[in-house]
Amino acid sequence: MCKFGVFFRNALVLALIVLMLCFPASAALLSLSAQSAILINASSCEVIFEYNANEKRGMASTTKIMTAIVAIENSDLDQKYTIPDDAVGVEGSSLYLKSGETMTMRDLLTGLLLQSANDAAEAIAIIVGGSVEGFAEMMNKKAAELGLSHTHFTNPHGLSDTDHYTTAHELALITAYALKNETFKSICSLTKASLPGTDHPRVVKNHNKLLLSYSGAYGVKTGFTKATGRCLVSAAERNGVELISVTLNAPDDWNDHSTMLDYGFSLYENVKLADSGTVVYKLPIIGGDIDNVALYIKEDINVCLKKKRGSIIERLELIYPRFAPVYKDDILGRIVYYLNDIEIASSPILATEYVGIKN
Repeated sequence: MCKFGVFFRNALVLALIVLMLCFPASAALLSLSAQSAILINASSCEVIFEYNANEKRGMASTTKIMTAIVAIENSDLDQKYTIPDDAVGVEGSSLYLKSGETMTMRDLLTGLLLQSANDAAEAIAIIVGGSVEGFAEMMNKKAAELGLSHTHFTNPHGLSDTDHYTTAHELALITAYALKNETFKSICSLTKASLPGTDHPRVVKNHNKLLLSYSGAYGVKTGFTKATGRCLVSAAERNGVELISVTLNAPDDWNDHSTMLDYGFSLYENVKLADSGTVVYKLPIIGGDIDNVALYIKEDINVCLKKKRGSIIERLELIYPRFAPVYKDDILGRIVYYLNDIEIASSPILATEYVGIKN
C-alpha cells in the first residue's frame, strides 16, 4: 500500500474513533430493536442515550404509570371502593372483577401495575375521575403540569386509540416523576402479591421479567398491543446510580433494556460531595456575644455524575452582614457545586449554635 493509502486509512480510522467518542450511544452501537428508545438519569432526567425519542407513538399498558400516579395523588389508598358495573369485563389483561365487590385503591393499583389489569384501570378511572373521560382529563392535566407537549391520553389502560400517544422521552419524564412517590415505587417493584377476591384470593405476578433477571431492577411497567408492539419502561439502581429506560415498539425489549442500562452504568457513578455535619465556614456575627458562628451542612450531598468529567467547583453563598441574635439551625446561606459552570447540587448551610446579643 502506498504512503498516501496508509495515511488515508489511518485518518479514516481516527475519524471513526472521534465519532464514537463524540456520539458513543448510536443506535447501531447499542444494537437495539426498538423503534423509539431513551435512557435517562432518574434523578436529574439528563438524557444519556436516545433514538427517535421524540416521535409520537402509542404506549399500550405503560399508560398505567400515569394512571397510577394520578390515582395515588387523588384518592384514599386504604379506603374500600365498590367496583362499578362499567369496569367489569373490559378486554385484555384482567383481575376478573365482579360488579359490587369492594377493594381498596391500594389493591386496585397493585392489580393495575403487576397484572396490568384493564378492568382495574377502568375501575380506578370511574372511582377517581367519575368516568373514563373525566379521568383522562385528569391524566392530561397532569401531563400539562409536567410540561409535556407530545403526550395525550384518552383512556387509563392503553388500549389502542389514535389520539392516545406519547414519546419515549416524555414517558421517561412521567416515570421519573412517578418514582419519586414511594407508594408507586414500592408497588411497581413487587414481583407478586395476593389480593382479595369474592371466592378466593387473587394471586398476581409482575409481568416485568427484568425484576428477576437484571441486577438492581425495581420497575416499572410492560405493555403490548398489536398496534403499538411491545413497550417497556424499566428502572434500575446500582451503587447510588438510578437509571430509567424506555422502549416503544421493541420486539426484543428485554435485551434492549439490559443493553441500555449496562451502557448507562458503565458511564455514571454516584459521587458524595459532602458529609452531613461538615463545617464549611465561620461566619462573622455583628453585635454577638461571640465573634462568629460555624456553619454546617445538615445532610449528605450526593449526585450522579459521569465518570469522565471536569473539575467540580464549590462556592458559598452567605447571608451577610449578619447581626445577633442567631439561633441554632438558622439557615445562613447555601453551598453550591458546579460542573462546567452548571449547578449540579446545592444545600442550605446552618448555624451550629446560638449566638446571643453582646451586652
